[in-house]
Amino acid sequence: MDTFNPGSPARPVLTQAENNTTLWIGHLQTDPTDHFGGQTFTCPDQGQLDNIQLFASAVQYPGNIQLSLHEFDPVNKTWGPALGQCTMAIQKEDTHKWIRFALPTLNLKKMSTYAFRVTATDALVGFGEAACDNKHPFTFGHEWNADSTNQKGHFYSYFSLAFKVEMRA
Repeated sequence: MDTFNPGSPARPVLTQAENNTTLWIGHLQTDPTDHFGGQTFTCPDQGQLDNIQLFASAVQYPGNIQLSLHEFDPVNKTWGPALGQCTMAIQKEDTHKWIRFALPTLNLKKMSTYAFRVTATDALVGFGEAACDNKHPFTFGHEWNADSTNQKGHFYSYFSLAFKVEMRA
């Protein structure tokens, strides 16, 4: 049986820091369509989730961004209920910074698949993402994006958000 030390420092267990394009979350004030995004990932370790970080490459309109974490079925591409969520107020000064979403204490299992969704009702934020060539897809998971007119969205193996998953073990 694994035991967790709540006093142990958080450490990154999965980092995708490449950033060569942008995924916009929220909506333009002149466009009623809300844009959502997210990322699936296979957890490489077991432990307590401390936080998930996203790289804000641009903040067009400051406001609240919500991140929710879900169990994810990669075969059927279905989202489980939210395991936890966090809302952060994003400011213009957060451009080119890692935004840390501190979620409630959650035990993540090694080699299980999870996914997080990012939404905004009053903001427009560009989060860093990486696009790779069609010969080298990302192997740890898929980027997801959708909008209020197509809430099921699409999954992409050649795109990934710039993100970090930090855990305590």
